[in-house]
Amino acid sequence: MGQSQGRWRALISVCGALFIGLGVLPPSSGIGAETTDNLYQARTIVTGRGEENRLRGFPLCLEDVLIKVSGDPRLTDDPRLGLLQAQAQTFVASFDYHDRMAGLATHDEQGTRDRPYDLIVHFDRDKIDAALRSLGVTPWTTPRPRVLVLVGMKQAAGKFVLTRDGNYTGPNESLVAAAEKRGIPILIPSTQERAAHGIAWEDLTGDPTPIARALGADVALAGQLIWDEQELGWVAAWLLAASGGVHRWQIRGVTFDAAFRNALGGSAQVLSGHGDPQ
Repeated sequence: MGQSQGRWRALISVCGALFIGLGVLPPSSGIGAETTDNLYQARTIVTGRGEENRLRGFPLCLEDVLIKVSGDPRLTDDPRLGLLQAQAQTFVASFDYHDRMAGLATHDEQGTRDRPYDLIVHFDRDKIDAALRSLGVTPWTTPRPRVLVLVGMKQAAGKFVLTRDGNYTGPNESLVAAAEKRGIPILIPSTQERAAHGIAWEDLTGDPTPIARALGADVALAGQLIWDEQELGWVAAWLLAASGGVHRWQIRGVTFDAAFRNALGGSAQVLSGHGDPQ
């Protein structure tokens, strides 16, 4: 094995240790477009299926849905949001649970009360739209563009560009979750597509629109994440090529989960017409 191959395999090993994923992405061309119904549903993790925990989960899901339907992540800081969250139950059309330990036997004293569940909440569309209008926000009803996402990550072990079929399960899962949270259909390039279009770390500061068009996406989001030892977090610089221009923003000292939520939230803000992220 050559020296360069050895360094690359060592990098993959380190990355695998650092980025422990929740599952494996399907080998599809990307994450499908959000249906209208999906825009009005959200999920959060609760312990057990009791009413007390469910009532704690409803406000969290309501916030996610209001942001997802409007495309405006700034609603998180709106003081009026709390008033709506206090009435979150009245916006719920239905709810369901997904057992996060399905297939695993109950152990020790952990019964249904203590098992972790995904609480999946479906909200009433008319009530959500009315709530947004009460905040002076218009629901984002136009078809959502498919976003090509190009992400490079750099740390002491080296640097690389994420691919959907690469050995980067943790960041990939996190990126998909961030896209679903904000209702953005995304495309992560495959290893073959990355090589065919010569997508390298150094290319992630320029306009990637030609690559997006070649791969069948509508717009492109590119970003470089650099691990900062002093801040013990990632420094992320994002670029969205859309709406006839290039939009840039940054976030510092965060986990890659938070960085990806910032990326997709900022993209939604631009694409929905709510201005540039700060």
